[in-house]
Formats: sequence, C-alpha cells, structure tokens
Amino acid sequence: MERAEVVILGAGGAGLFCAGSLAGRGLRVVVLDHARAPGEKIRISGGGRCNFTNLGTSHETFLSQVPRFCASALAGFRPEDFVALVDRAGIAWHEKTQGQLFCDGRASQIVQMLVDRMGGAELRLGVAVTAVTRHAEGLRVDTSKGPLLAAHVVVATGGKSIPRMGATGIGYDIARATGHRLTDTRPGLVPLTFAEQDLGLSAPLSGIGIEARAALPKAPGRRAVAFQDRLLFTHRGLSGPVILQISSYWQPGEPLALDLAPGHDIADLLKQARAEGGRAQAATLLARYLPDRLAAAIAAELGMTGAPLAAQSDARIKGLARRIHDWRIRPVGTEGYRTAEVTVGGVDCRDLDARSLRSRHVPGLYFVGEVVDVTGWLGGYNFQWAWASGHAAAQAILAG
Repeated sequence: MERAEVVILGAGGAGLFCAGSLAGRGLRVVVLDHARAPGEKIRISGGGRCNFTNLGTSHETFLSQVPRFCASALAGFRPEDFVALVDRAGIAWHEKTQGQLFCDGRASQIVQMLVDRMGGAELRLGVAVTAVTRHAEGLRVDTSKGPLLAAHVVVATGGKSIPRMGATGIGYDIARATGHRLTDTRPGLVPLTFAEQDLGLSAPLSGIGIEARAALPKAPGRRAVAFQDRLLFTHRGLSGPVILQISSYWQPGEPLALDLAPGHDIADLLKQARAEGGRAQAATLLARYLPDRLAAAIAAELGMTGAPLAAQSDARIKGLARRIHDWRIRPVGTEGYRTAEVTVGGVDCRDLDARSLRSRHVPGLYFVGEVVDVTGWLGGYNFQWAWASGHAAAQAILAG
C-alpha cells in the first residue's frame, strides 16, 4: 500500500494552505481532490478578484454552536500574516470596504500563490476519496485510484455549497463514519425567496438596490442580530450583501424585519413637508430617500397615490413610515446550495481540539475549513478561517 506522512483531502483554500504550511519539513505530503483544477471556489470568489481576508476578523464574526471555538486558530494566523504572503508574491491588492481585501487583478493569482507555496507536496487531481478508516499502522484513505496509508489525514473537503463547482458531502460522511457528531447543515450567505403572494412587490422591482438594515429578533440559542448594507430586489425575493449576511442566521418560518431607509425618520420628514404646504404626493417625497420605482410601489401598495401629502392623515403617514422602517416579510426559503457561498453547520466543534483542529476520537485525523461548524460573515472571513484552520492543523502535525 502506498504511504505518506500526511494526506490532505481537498485542494481548496484550507487544504492548499495546510499543505503549504507543511512544505520544506521533509514530510511526504499528498493532496487529493476529485476536481480538475485546484482552488476553484477561490477562482470564482469576489467577482473573480478574491476577497481573500478581512482585517476585522475575530471570533465574533463567525457562527458556530461553540461560539469561541475558532478564536485560537484565528489568533495563530492573522489577516496580516496572509497579507504578508500576498505581498511577498507580488500580488497587488486593495481594501474595498469594511476591512475587505481584494486582489487588484484576477483571483487565480491567489490560487497560484498557494500552489507554489506547497513546495514538494504532491497534488493529485481527478481522484475521488471514498472513505477514511483506522488501520493498524495509521489511517487508510480509500480513493478511486487505490488506497493510501498515512500517519495524518486532514479533511479539507469543504461543504455542500455551489455543487456545480464539485461540492459534495464526503467530509460529513467521513466524520460520521469515524464517530464524530455533526450539527445541522444549511445554505449560508444565500439569497432569500418569497411566496407567490409576496412577489407582487419584489419581482417588478428586480434589479433595484438600496442601503437597508435587516434584523432578526432574539431566539433560543441566538442573540438578536442585525446588519446594514446593500439590498437587492430580485425576481425570486431579496439578495444583496445585507440579505446574504442575515441569511446565515435566518431559520425557516422566521419573519425578517427590514428598514429600507436607515438613518432617516420618514414620518417626521413627511409631516414636515405636509406642514410646509404638502402639495406633492407621498411618492414624490419618498423618492428623495428611495429609488423612484420603489417609492411609487410602496405608496401605491398603501393607497397613497392621487392625493397630495396635505390630504394624508397622521395615521396614514405613520403607517407609511412603519412600512418603510419596519417591513416585516416572511421568506419561504433560500435559493439553496446552488447559489450559497458557504454551508452553515458541519463537524461538531466539541469533537475537535480548538488549537489544532485534531479529532478528539481518532489519532492523526483533522478537520479544517468549511467542513467544520464554523461559518464566517460575508467579506473575506471564511477565507481567513480556511487559512487559519489549515495552518493550525499543519503546526500540530509538525509539533508531533
């Protein structure tokens, strides 16, 4: 049987980075992936420019059933450490907003940097992994090209998101088969969809984007959560950064509260305009703070067209303001793993050591990256988790 000191399952961000952190230490490292090319999700990320980290990374920017689990690995490899690698590789980058760092050029530069950093590690593509089992001399990895025996196996297979890029649930299968618990998995960072009766407003406004605040109330096991960013109306519901952020927390059946004009007191502004004469219609005044089509649609929905603002009562103005600042909508679902950027949930952190990502049940077995129940916010956090968790596992392997 073929042997290696380390076999890494998955040539995505976490797997490639783990291999690179082991380079030059005299170990035989083999990286396996069923895909035809490494780092495919990196290549398509950030609109093709790869939002490779976020300077604001902390454990508070991640979801997990064990909230502080990721803190140790994140402290061991910081955003600044990855930026140093990017600088050494001569890759130009810029900060877009809120600590988000992007390549000036193509995301493929990051993939090439990670592959180059692997040194003498063997990258084997087009190889499907079928199982990992305990063996008298280590861990056996069964593949479509035959078995390998390793002292250490790192599961970096990712989650279920974007199946067209080759995502599978093999990492979860390996975890179950080796005695690890899994938390419930669901699509994260994903657009939300509406029922047919709620599409009357959103579908005709498809393509319109605004600044908005999205909020979910406190729920069992979850604090109240809110984000403010761009919102996009779609023919199926809502998308945009603020919706992607809140989607990772949203549970089926929950209502979502939206403020479509954060920072403005619409009721006071309309009352003031009415006191000054109020000849204009409500939609005309609203269009100062909302896109024209959205302002007109909301005014029409509430029956506030055809009459000047002066003819509108306090009650109707308050109702209009409430509709804008506290729009309650109950999505029926998400667009699913097809468009989800990440998978929420995964290998239960209680079964892993936080410093090393090593299994508490199987000697020599590690789980890193998206396959673990650690999910970052939108904006480069998930890549930073991939680098940090892969690095933590590599350091533990080197330490023996």
